[in-house]
Amino acid sequence: MRTNIVHIGATELNYEIRKIVDVAHEISRMSGKAIQWENIGDPIQKGETLPAWMKEIVAKHAMIDATYGYSPTKGLLETREFLARRRNSQGSVKIDANDILFFNGLGDAVSKVYGFLRREARVIGPSPAYPTHSSAEAAHSGYPPITYRLDPANGWMPDLEELRNKVKYNESIAGIMIINPDNPTGAVFPREIIEEMVAIAREYKLFLVADEIYINMVYNGKECTPISEVVGSVPAIALKGISKEFPWPGGRCGWMEVYNHHKDPMFELYIQSILNAKMLEVSSTTLPQAVIPEVMSNPEYANWQKERNKFFEKRSQMIGKIFSDCPGVIVNPPDGAFYVSVVFDAPLKDEMCLPMPDSAIQTYIDKLCPSGVEPDRKF
Repeated sequence: MRTNIVHIGATELNYEIRKIVDVAHEISRMSGKAIQWENIGDPIQKGETLPAWMKEIVAKHAMIDATYGYSPTKGLLETREFLARRRNSQGSVKIDANDILFFNGLGDAVSKVYGFLRREARVIGPSPAYPTHSSAEAAHSGYPPITYRLDPANGWMPDLEELRNKVKYNESIAGIMIINPDNPTGAVFPREIIEEMVAIAREYKLFLVADEIYINMVYNGKECTPISEVVGSVPAIALKGISKEFPWPGGRCGWMEVYNHHKDPMFELYIQSILNAKMLEVSSTTLPQAVIPEVMSNPEYANWQKERNKFFEKRSQMIGKIFSDCPGVIVNPPDGAFYVSVVFDAPLKDEMCLPMPDSAIQTYIDKLCPSGVEPDRKF
């Protein structure tokens, strides 16, 4: 073409655990064998179901004609008011309905959060990274993501010294992103860790992005501190939703809570730009929005969460038992969400490979893993 039409960050959009799906489909076709899919966090696909009382609430609202239409740009007012009251009863920072903005899934929110930043402004995030965040942040800037390390030898806790140094010496960093509980490690950061990250943001005049989609999926005796409890006067965005908590991933219903946007004029203008972008569209998640107040205020809701967390706790402890005597790997049983990350305790080597009885599949894999490919990707 006579003009370059490719976005400067196009090559930074990578999601390996979804890209591998096409590879798996091809191997399934070649081998004639079914694939056990573990590539995506869909609790429904993994066999979870909503309890009957929750389905009854959804069914009741589905009989209301208005739930089939669009909802206002920010989302249903009564739902936003409910969530604001709920937040104000739990956190130290106070918000109202106007500080809450619904999106068509948190992926939509994430793209807006990074997409409307000044290109030179960077947000540092955790590594191992959740690709939706890291790819969106890298794509907006046109450069690889900037990360702080989560230490597998320390229960996947953030390396706060590294975070502080990177913030101190890289003035392009404008924000810190936190996922708590974390995806993909399952770590739950204690209150003092979150407080220190807030302190770093306050000292260097940064804003915070807290992905709290798993905030109520915590077990093994851990407690998860929402950013709203410790943020003080620091500008921040919390990302929340029902996709994993109800769970209702197909509802594509997530929202953003904005804290302290009036405290900084630049942050306020940034938030206004996100709202202006949303004004170009209407919200399409009317039904799931409509049921949120009735579901979350139902007496069964807290019990439902407790039972789900007991289920994940048993799985976490099972994982710990299975891998406790496994040489060559580091495994921290998760304390939140429903993911676990396994780290090889010794370097992978190029000559390491598994024999494949099917020569055609071997040839196919060899083409995907040429000499020099990253060992973990090869694995």
